[in-house]
Amino acid sequence: MSAVSYRLFSYFRSSASYRVRIALHWKGIAFDTVSVHLLEDGGQQYAADYVARNPMSEVPTLEVRDPSGAVVGRVAQSVAILEYLEDVHPTPPLLPADPLVRAQVRQLVEVVNSSIHPIQNLKVMRKLTADFGTTRERNFGWAAYWIGRGFEGLERLLTTRAGHRSVGDDVTLADVALVPQVFNARRFGVDMSRFPIISRVSAALETEPAFQAARPEAQPDAPAAT
Repeated sequence: MSAVSYRLFSYFRSSASYRVRIALHWKGIAFDTVSVHLLEDGGQQYAADYVARNPMSEVPTLEVRDPSGAVVGRVAQSVAILEYLEDVHPTPPLLPADPLVRAQVRQLVEVVNSSIHPIQNLKVMRKLTADFGTTRERNFGWAAYWIGRGFEGLERLLTTRAGHRSVGDDVTLADVALVPQVFNARRFGVDMSRFPIISRVSAALETEPAFQAARPEAQPDAPAAT
């Protein structure tokens, strides 16, 4: 697959896009970023040309191109993209070899992807405002509540699995999912002192060059610091 190239349709603050950026950088895979701003122009994810690429009107979308530049396929949904990258670029691995441990890593990914992230998604908070007139402050409180609830269970899981990383001492997809969710937790005002293992593991991961390169403020579409 070395002959293909990748374009990642991404938004700097999207935690799902953040996950994919981490994996790409961790595996040393070159890619181009195409910004899809979720707020400007009524949400660029709803533009016809983007919907043609991703009918769910979400980010990220990974576009795979052959040496001529022709699109040979697209993959959306961050976990599907992560699994694809692991299949095609297995080194360095982000899934352990042992089947049980692999399943446990995937469990932690789904705790974030299925149990925590959807409830604090931008679409959900926009619907809260549209239907119930909630303010930004109340929406942030909603997000913080559900992240905190999810982190309570995740923290308990990590008590039996974490070493230097979420599962043992090697970076896995569980870590790729964890760091962006911690970014969201901080953004929404979650008291992270309640979650010492999550905080410790995330802080260590955030020193890794691949994780630093993927952080929201390092992206080309991030607002300039003022």
